[in-house]
Amino acid sequence: MSEQKQTAVVTGASSGIGRETALKLADKGFAVIAAARRMERLTALADQVEGIAPVQVDLSQPADTEKFCDYLSKLPDPVSVFVNNAGYSVRGVLEDVPIEAARRLFEVNLFALIRVTQACLPAMRRRRKGIIVNLSSIVGKFTFPGSGIYAASKHALEALTDAMRMELAPFGIKVVAIRPGPIATEFNDVATEMTGDLMARTDSDYKPIYQTAGEHTGKLFADLHIPGPELIANLIMEAVLSERPKIVYSAGPINDEFLGNRAEFDDEKFHQFMLEKFGLQDLKV
Repeated sequence: MSEQKQTAVVTGASSGIGRETALKLADKGFAVIAAARRMERLTALADQVEGIAPVQVDLSQPADTEKFCDYLSKLPDPVSVFVNNAGYSVRGVLEDVPIEAARRLFEVNLFALIRVTQACLPAMRRRRKGIIVNLSSIVGKFTFPGSGIYAASKHALEALTDAMRMELAPFGIKVVAIRPGPIATEFNDVATEMTGDLMARTDSDYKPIYQTAGEHTGKLFADLHIPGPELIANLIMEAVLSERPKIVYSAGPINDEFLGNRAEFDDEKFHQFMLEKFGLQDLKV
């Protein structure tokens, strides 16, 4: 990267991976625009280190997203680094996820991401350089039971990232996907809050599925060390600071097993692997 001070944008910067990434970019001399809903956290972040400008935006609200896009398009120093980190999950089998909840999730995880990326691209294209880092997930390549809506948003993001990578390569713009596995952030707490009490509202038919899959998920994570967000922030920085970044970075305690098998197995074999992993192969309700 050039030694000239460059502008970086990080969405979802008030906590977790986004917060760590904003701090690391500022430490490297970037002028960082840290965007999120919780302004008090952004202000505290900006007070912690020089070079971070807090910007409040609720990406679930299209009008708010448009205001943010207008702000980005008028920056005196164009965006060189754009980290699409904002996102969250709701849980539940398909029948249990209200369509309004699914729409809101896609608004944040995909549609707002598209719109804000569109706002950053013209300046990158004119300058013939820049890097876009999209925070996907290991479930961008498969799904866990009860995570279909969230995984669908990340599957869509993977397709978008692949297309952008080809479309923008002639302009010298790099596009990178990051696929975290389980990371110790507020992600699970937010997912629980956004999901609500599934067991209280689901049909009794689904309770054995939730219980069985939940028990096996607990066993899967029982002895794992779940790393903090710095692990993924370091991957983002590796990509941003590299002249030739990899197109995909992945890290997390179960990534090798699940992503490895997804790459190695055909669809039928991977389906059987997942059924067995979550105890659903012989379950009859």
